[in-house]
Amino acid sequence: MPMSPLQHNSPPALAASEAATSEAAQEFSQEERFLLLRLAHDSISSALQHREISLDAPTAHLAEPRGVFTSLYLREQLRGCVGYVLPTSSVFRAVAETARAAAFSDNRFPPVTIEESPHLQIELSILSPPQPLPAEAIEVGRHGLLITWHGRRGLLLPQVPVERGWDRTTFLEQTCRKAGLPPDAWKQGARIEAFTAEVFGEKTAGARD
Repeated sequence: MPMSPLQHNSPPALAASEAATSEAAQEFSQEERFLLLRLAHDSISSALQHREISLDAPTAHLAEPRGVFTSLYLREQLRGCVGYVLPTSSVFRAVAETARAAAFSDNRFPPVTIEESPHLQIELSILSPPQPLPAEAIEVGRHGLLITWHGRRGLLLPQVPVERGWDRTTFLEQTCRKAGLPPDAWKQGARIEAFTAEVFGEKTAGARD
C-alpha cells in the first residue's frame, strides 16, 4: 500500500451519516454504490478464502483517486474502521484495500473470521481531497477536518460532530486531541484542512433504496 491507513474510531450513527451528506448532491449513483459495497465484501471474503480479485476499476469515474474510510459493523457494533485520508489510489482500489485493512489490521479488534464475514454490514465514506480552510469557515455536518502540526495529524469525519452534538470550536479542539496536540493548537499555527464525505452503506438508507 502506498501509505499506512489511518484509523478512525468514532462510528457514525444513521442519523449522523445522513446529515453529513444531506447538503451535497450525490456523486455516486446507486449502481456505483452497490458495486463498491459488493467489492468491499468480496475483498474481505477473498482474503479469508485465499483467492485473488481484480482491483482494476471498471469505469473512469471509479478510477479517480479518492480518500476512503471503510467501517465494518457486526450486530450493530463497530467491528473495524480504517481509511486513507489522501487520494493515493483509485476509489475502487481504495475501497478494496481499506475494507481488507478494517477486517484484519485494525488493532483495536481481532481479525474478522470466516464465520463473521457473511454477517458484516459495511459503510463507506468517500472523501473529497482535503483543502486548506479558515477555522471560521468550517461547517459542522458538512466538513471533515484534518489538522496537522509538528509532524502529528488528526482526522475526524463530517458525521462525528453531528453525532456528538459538537459546535465548531469543540470539533476543532477534538480533532487536535485526535492528533495528540493541545486542544488550542488550531489557534496556534496548526494547519487546518477540510473535506467533505459521501457516506453510504448497509447501515444507511441510501444503500437500500
